[in-house]
Amino acid sequence: MKDLSIKKLYYSISEVSKITDIEQYVLRYWETEFEQLKPQKNRAGNRIYTNKDIQLIMYIKELLRDKKYTIEGAKKILEDFTHSKAAPISGTAKQPVVEEIELQDEETYKPSLKKDLEEIKSILELLVSKL
Repeated sequence: MKDLSIKKLYYSISEVSKITDIEQYVLRYWETEFEQLKPQKNRAGNRIYTNKDIQLIMYIKELLRDKKYTIEGAKKILEDFTHSKAAPISGTAKQPVVEEIELQDEETYKPSLKKDLEEIKSILELLVSKL
């Protein structure tokens, strides 16, 4: 992922395409396939993406292109995160759900495992915020 020096609240589809290195038509197609990916639209009808949308896109890209999941397989993984016991669907439980994933003894975890847990935690935050 390319780094932008200035973080913005909203990005256009062309900016997201450059940041994620994914073609615009692929981003539009993924919106039809993944219910979690629903960028807002401005008054002119143009898509506007948040940082959370970009994180979700990067996760979908990782599942599809790096880990070689099919679209159906990636959908299943995203649905499992959304509907798992770790992420109950309720409007009041959004914040505490993420806080349940705490590292008990950080010194005992390998750095790569810790990084994976943090990534899972941020993805879970993203998915819960979409509910």
